[in-house]
Amino acid sequence: MTETLDASSTTARPRRSAEWFARAGKYGFIPRSWMKSQGFSAELFDGRPVIGICNTWSELTNCNRHLRDLAEHVKRGVLMAGGFPLEFPVTSLGEPLMRPTTMMFRNLVAMDVEETIRANPIDGVVLLAGCDKTTPALLMGAASCDVPAILVSGGPMLNGRYKGRELGSGTDVFKLDEDYRTGKISKAEIEAAEAAMSRSAGSCMTMGTASTMALLTEAMGIGLPMNGTIPAPDSRRAVLAEQAGKRAVELVLQDISISKILTRAAFENAVKVAGAIGGSTNAVVHLLALAGRLGVPFTLNDWDVLGRDVPCLVDLKPSGRFLMEEFFDAGGLPVVMRRIADRLDLDAPAIEGGTIGARIAAAEGWNDEVIRPVDNPLTPRGGLVVLRGNLAPDGAILKPSAASKTLMQHRGKAVVFNDAEDFRARIDDPDLDVTADSVLVLQNAGPVGYPGMPEVGSMALPKKLLAEGVTDMVRVSDARMSGTAFGTVVLHVAPESALGGPLALVRTGDIIVLDTEARRIDVDLSAEELERRRQDFVPPKPAYDRGYGKLFLDHVQQADKGVDFDFLVGSSGTPPSKVSF
Repeated sequence: MTETLDASSTTARPRRSAEWFARAGKYGFIPRSWMKSQGFSAELFDGRPVIGICNTWSELTNCNRHLRDLAEHVKRGVLMAGGFPLEFPVTSLGEPLMRPTTMMFRNLVAMDVEETIRANPIDGVVLLAGCDKTTPALLMGAASCDVPAILVSGGPMLNGRYKGRELGSGTDVFKLDEDYRTGKISKAEIEAAEAAMSRSAGSCMTMGTASTMALLTEAMGIGLPMNGTIPAPDSRRAVLAEQAGKRAVELVLQDISISKILTRAAFENAVKVAGAIGGSTNAVVHLLALAGRLGVPFTLNDWDVLGRDVPCLVDLKPSGRFLMEEFFDAGGLPVVMRRIADRLDLDAPAIEGGTIGARIAAAEGWNDEVIRPVDNPLTPRGGLVVLRGNLAPDGAILKPSAASKTLMQHRGKAVVFNDAEDFRARIDDPDLDVTADSVLVLQNAGPVGYPGMPEVGSMALPKKLLAEGVTDMVRVSDARMSGTAFGTVVLHVAPESALGGPLALVRTGDIIVLDTEARRIDVDLSAEELERRRQDFVPPKPAYDRGYGKLFLDHVQQADKGVDFDFLVGSSGTPPSKVSF
């Protein structure tokens, strides 16, 4: 039985902020005086909870460009509850612009959050996130400090609309690109679609990683109800932010730290919800890393064991037809969770107080096409498949709800690309020896190899096969793929090829065998032949020899461990530190 969180109780406990603001003599004088230069009155230093507002706002991150406005609503909520709000920035991660990939910098942002909280007079924190890597990064940093925390997502952007049809972020980009590459649409048409697809602030309105992580934040209880679905421009998003500010003060007064919310039960619920919503494969590495920070026992195998038979109920792109606005209008995540309630731990705590079961008890669905009943799912098995075999001894994953049923058991010749540049250079070569039955294999795209494990795993199909009407092929890599992508794609192969994993030993013409029912991904080679090839393996030259890049290469863990740094596993709290003067 999980401990119930009582929203009305309070616990007397010295505030962290008192170490700065309640001290006599110069050790209190200087911090108070410094803050009063901003126009803060003496009344704010009376011992009330100091709530940090961790903001990932940036004009380089469209998903997050409205978070400065959202922060004002959080501040109002903090003040209404008798707290002292202080906003601070951390590095922002914007998927479309950052190179080589935002995943390389998720751990950097988590370190930024952790050290900012620990070094400053912060009693509790409201985490403002948007673009996909910002959500796990902020949660990981707060978890390492184990302070009271609540997460507010920026929300999905408005639906894209073009020529009478709705366009979904990312998902329709892939389709439009295929049409453009095969001459079905003109340059002018694809440019017009660009402007029509992204027409407001907010994250992808498909079931991309940003929406997935916002929804899983809600499912785990660390975000308020409807956190995952209220559109970014909707006024109800601002109200939710205000409520989060109020609740953050209460969390400090009740001494409810993040570890009291993100329990093993929360992670189990998240895996099952991920299946029910057709969530992004990227959630795997993010939740594994977050669990590692909290010391929660949670492994790659849990994704398969817990989520294997969960039906996908949300008919949303890329797995289905609709977008996040329709999902919100249909009742949002509480409806999904109520429909799979018999699979969930309903005693898991909710950030507003009480339990997840109490939160979803009265949820009503308004559209059974968007959120399907359990007896009419989009797919009967929405959970992720964890594969193992001689090609992935430490695991790989596949998303069945976005894959082709006819390819779930497949045997084909490998067409190997040494890296992403090699792939881009050759995939549309008319002389490429490839058929619809081939298996596209991409090497050196993992955490160390690329570096950073980018979203290049959903390799574009060869132009000549697209012209023949081919719509899917089996693809295998140590990379990730966007949550907006689709196809029969095997990802996160571990250990990765750059470290000499078996994927590095595959040659064009080798036979790849995929059997999702048996949970296997193999190359049809003997152990002796693999060992012979391993003796000839030469690791690629490191991409960095200094700075954060070198730190990343030296300490990043593999995909089956969440791609976190080895030295950041486990939290260290906020022990008192020495004064700086």
